[in-house]
Amino acid sequence: MKRKRIYSYGGKPATRNFTVADMIALKGKTRLCQTCPATEEEAAACEAVGIDVLNTSDVDFPAVRAGAPETFTIADLPMTAHQTPDDILRAAVRAAEVGADAVYTPRSLQTVEMLAQEGLAVQGHLGLVPRLSTWRGGLRIVGKTAEEALELAEDFRRLEDAGAYAAEVECVAAEALSAISPRSKLVTHSIGAGPTGDVIFMFLVDICGESERPPGHARAFADLSALCRRIVEERRRALREYREAVMDGGYPDATTSVSMLPGEHEKLVEALDARPVFAS
Repeated sequence: MKRKRIYSYGGKPATRNFTVADMIALKGKTRLCQTCPATEEEAAACEAVGIDVLNTSDVDFPAVRAGAPETFTIADLPMTAHQTPDDILRAAVRAAEVGADAVYTPRSLQTVEMLAQEGLAVQGHLGLVPRLSTWRGGLRIVGKTAEEALELAEDFRRLEDAGAYAAEVECVAAEALSAISPRSKLVTHSIGAGPTGDVIFMFLVDICGESERPPGHARAFADLSALCRRIVEERRRALREYREAVMDGGYPDATTSVSMLPGEHEKLVEALDARPVFAS
């Protein structure tokens, strides 16, 4: 898709691969992919290979936007970082000001409505909310029965009515989402909810094989954990050998030291002996 010129919420000209209007128009027509970088380097890698959508915490957002200046990026508003409505609104506006295309919140419908009324594109959360999993009896798949899937459909409708344009749909039975998503206006971001979401989302650490305990819905496409372990081992080896070289006099040596000009050392020693600089 052709890049679009926009003005950010902060009033700055920018270019994006997708706009919110594009995301809504593409619903049910084009599958997109999403992941969550946390650093400028990770974000740059995502943009370089064409990842369609990014999300990251509002704290990490400036670095991610610097690494991926043209990718549609959602700023996450962590539940514990912003407590009151004023805190949440302030954080959301600040994220939008520095280039967030949308904000994500797993909080109440009232919070979603508050943010949407300010013209912000809001993504909610449906299905399993891990931080609230105690209310569901623990970590589990939602919507495995028709009755529970119908309750989920009602949640979709309520989130729509609150003004959200999208929802992260987590750990929902695949058939449930396939039945609900086409009937909902929400752009669905599926994470562990099957292949019929409008956007397929997986954590970057899971994609790259950096998770010690990846969830069942994840698939690793690399084994960076092995490389990380090797880096740790190589770092320790280098530090150990450095210390040993210092202790046995192998470092610094002639190749890593700078000598005085020929004859100057002797002159210095003679001068020091003839005129002691340091008191005995």
